[in-house]
Amino acid sequence: MNDVRIPLHGSGQSLYVAQEKIYPREIDGRFAGLRTLSVWVLLGLYYLIPWLNCNGRQAVLFDLPNRKFFIFGLVFWPQDFIFLTWLLIIAALALFFFTAIGGRLWCGYACPQTVWTETFLWMERFVEGDRNARQKLDRGAWSASKLLKKAAKQALWVSFALWTGFTFVGFFAPIRELSMAVWTFSLGPWETFWILFYGFATYGNAGYLREQVCKYMCPYARFQSAMFDHDTLVITYDVERGEPRGPRKRGTDARAQGLGDCIDCTWCVQVCPTGIDIRQGLQIECIACAACIDACDDIMDKMGSPRGLIRYTTQNALEHKPSRLLRPRVLIYGGLLSALVVGFVVTVALRSPVSLDVLRDRKTLYRLTDDGNQVDNVYTLRILNKTEHEQHFRIEAHGTTPLSLLPEREYTVASGDVYSLPLRVRRATYDPVGAETIRITVRSIDDSSIHATTDARFLAPAR
Repeated sequence: MNDVRIPLHGSGQSLYVAQEKIYPREIDGRFAGLRTLSVWVLLGLYYLIPWLNCNGRQAVLFDLPNRKFFIFGLVFWPQDFIFLTWLLIIAALALFFFTAIGGRLWCGYACPQTVWTETFLWMERFVEGDRNARQKLDRGAWSASKLLKKAAKQALWVSFALWTGFTFVGFFAPIRELSMAVWTFSLGPWETFWILFYGFATYGNAGYLREQVCKYMCPYARFQSAMFDHDTLVITYDVERGEPRGPRKRGTDARAQGLGDCIDCTWCVQVCPTGIDIRQGLQIECIACAACIDACDDIMDKMGSPRGLIRYTTQNALEHKPSRLLRPRVLIYGGLLSALVVGFVVTVALRSPVSLDVLRDRKTLYRLTDDGNQVDNVYTLRILNKTEHEQHFRIEAHGTTPLSLLPEREYTVASGDVYSLPLRVRRATYDPVGAETIRITVRSIDDSSIHATTDARFLAPAR
């Protein structure tokens, strides 16, 4: 956990200051309870969802070899990539929206780095003890007891990391088949690689890097200020109330001694997972976990002082100015987010299980028959069957006058396939005169509700 010191040439100074290991103290409180609940819910969903079934198959499965993505009864194909892009835009706007309101709520309660780091810390506390015990153990000489504790912790970490990697691969390969392959030692090379790779990433990030990921690797802290304003809720130390800080006995009148409410116990620093002192102001290392609020409230209760010396508040509130929840950026983010979510749900609900593209023959505008009484237009049709079963399709064309199709027959398209076919559409040359817009429909013979329609331009001579 220590950074390497690189001496500057010709001086005794170092380019990097050593980073000591952080031992966050465990704390109870309302925000600690919310954080624990968040960890249980998110990890529970992560490890449980691959085992759920829907319509006789794994509920969530990204079947890359077969190019199918099953999500709770819905089937998506590579051609539905627009929905993934849509979801990413929704996620980005949601991040902006909640950050503008409540600061780094994502980092403190829902970020995978936070969730898995919290879990690894629980295992470390379970084996090695509380903060003081862990510090004493690391400073002490190696012994049989220390070796046993370190080995037990590593065994828990490695097992949990491998389970995490196995579950991750279970989203891309049927997890029941995957579990049988693990049990019988018949895993394929790619499954083995990704289980080990993701397990190693979890082990390294949550077990060793921990706060270093948030402080040096995550870009979010660098651009969060662009989404903050004086009405954004952030975790703040009330300098006006807390300073000057200093120790005193319970029940002592701090103001009479010229002191503020802060007794300089440093509990807010000891519980911080990134090791910062919130009393120095808002810092990019703060992940808004609110552990310092729980710690400070506990100390205030013991001292008989009101809670809230460290609290969620806004810059305007600290300056005794009115704060606004509904402000332009919140309304803009909220409006765009609502529109995108509603549009996504409606589009997914109404999406057609078959897709049809119609391309005109660019070499020839139209062709007249030998007698000149009829005119042909040639198109290339591309039919995508997005259902899970083979479909038998019939082609229909409609215009202001009767249209005939050459050849006129049925087409069989396998599940997930794109079927291309040439189509010649014929009508009377001068009825109507000139070009018109026609409608081409592909309809399933097996299920008439499965169909797709596209408009095309039909060209013809004018008198």
